[in-house]
Formats: sequence, structure tokens, C-alpha cells
Amino acid sequence: MNWLNGWLWIVLSLVLAVLELFAPGWVFMGLAAAVGLMGILLLTGLWSAGLPMTLVATALLSGLAWYLLRRVAGVKKGQVRIWDRDIND
Repeated sequence: MNWLNGWLWIVLSLVLAVLELFAPGWVFMGLAAAVGLMGILLLTGLWSAGLPMTLVATALLSGLAWYLLRRVAGVKKGQVRIWDRDIND
């Protein structure tokens, strides 16, 4: 039954990656990468813990993936503007 669960996680990962196309800013990409990795781990049999532990591991992997994606392809110079004076002055 783990192989079926693995495929469901991979399909969910693809759905999240498609949602990322409609929501800019790396909103779903870290979660999609973590869910995809967890699906691969379930398919190969390297992960056999229960659902609560799987969800915790996925949350931690999601944070790590999001952080790494932001570091690699993050904010470009000039993308964020810091205002140093009030527009009404």
C-alpha cells in the first residue's frame, strides 16, 4: 500500500507545482518539492513512519526547500525598494 501512497504524494506535488504557476513568489514551490521528495521516499520504501511523522518531516523539508530556493534564486538586486522618505512630504 505504500507504493499507492507514494504515487498520491507525487500527484499532490505536481498539483502544488501547477498552483505555483498562478501564485507568484515561491508560495507553493517549497511545499511541492518536499511533497515530491516524500513521495519518492515512500515509493522506494526508505520512509515507513506513520502519517503524523510523515507530515512533520514534510513540513521540515518544505521549510528547508523554501529556504534553499530563496537563497539560490531569491530576491534580485533592485527588486525590493526601500522608501526613505514619505510620499506626502
